[in-house]
Amino acid sequence: MSDDTTKDTAQVPTDAGAKKPTGAGEPAKFEMPALDGKGLGPSGRGMDLLSDVTLNVKIELGRTRMLVEDVLRLGEGAVVELEKLAGDPVDVYVNERHVARGEILVLNDNFCVRISEIVEGEERVKRPA
Repeated sequence: MSDDTTKDTAQVPTDAGAKKPTGAGEPAKFEMPALDGKGLGPSGRGMDLLSDVTLNVKIELGRTRMLVEDVLRLGEGAVVELEKLAGDPVDVYVNERHVARGEILVLNDNFCVRISEIVEGEERVKRPA
């Protein structure tokens, strides 16, 4: 006969393969595996796996708010004033996430952006709609 005061125990495997009893209702302890790159296989390619991933990069020159009526009046040659001043840094977004600021350059008749600052921490948030 069993004693009503004893608790049922579950057998939980541990790293050494031994079984460790736990009380009823007590969750089994989970140990996070080491993320040291040893599980990458014999090639050890690491970041090479991401080398052909396409990212969406956007450069934001500035913003403005306009009424629908004003947008409908836009035509060829219209000028839209932005909130940023000439010479202010532009914002660089990668997959809608603000990652850097830079300055606009012209190189061989093409517009370019020279990265002047990498955005860190809390500033690195998704672009507001």
